[in-house]
Amino acid sequence: MNTNKKIIGFSLLAIVLIFVGKYVYDMNINHNFETITEGKVYKSGVIPPNEIESYVKKYHIKSIVDLRFPGTADVKNNPEKPADLIAEQEAVAKIPRVNYFNNGSDQVPKQENLDGFFKIMDNKENYPVLIHCYHGIGRAELYSAIYRIEYENFTNEQARSGVRALVKWSSFDDGKPKGEYLKAYKSRQQIATEKK
Repeated sequence: MNTNKKIIGFSLLAIVLIFVGKYVYDMNINHNFETITEGKVYKSGVIPPNEIESYVKKYHIKSIVDLRFPGTADVKNNPEKPADLIAEQEAVAKIPRVNYFNNGSDQVPKQENLDGFFKIMDNKENYPVLIHCYHGIGRAELYSAIYRIEYENFTNEQARSGVRALVKWSSFDDGKPKGEYLKAYKSRQQIATEKK
């Protein structure tokens, strides 16, 4: 019986260590980088300025859409600092033929943010695109879902469930602002059809 308890204990410890290791890797080494559509759209959290060029080269990125903006009261979800944005802009400016777009957005976008995003994404010359926010698990995922609805004809639910392995208990869950936003989101094509 004691041997079984030790095996179970070591198994649980191993599972916890795997999850902790994955979290550390995703947040601090890989910067929550993820392929949304191979060769077209990627999303991430903040990539340190001295590492941006390696991602640009590896994925042939032509444009970076930065969803951060300083000065919000929400320091948990938006802990960005002006110096960090400037450091990224300066790092991108040194990389030939790469565009930097700042489209600072709240956790749930305003129409002006969507308009700016569509202007960037409608231009085929801007692809491949990297969309990023601070952590890479909120705004970047939301805009990636919007991209999938607008440009890849995903349904709202397909796009919402595609942002996380587990939507339940996340900021994209039923009743949460981002989850409800994606459920109610209407694409430009849908709005145009309804106006006819």
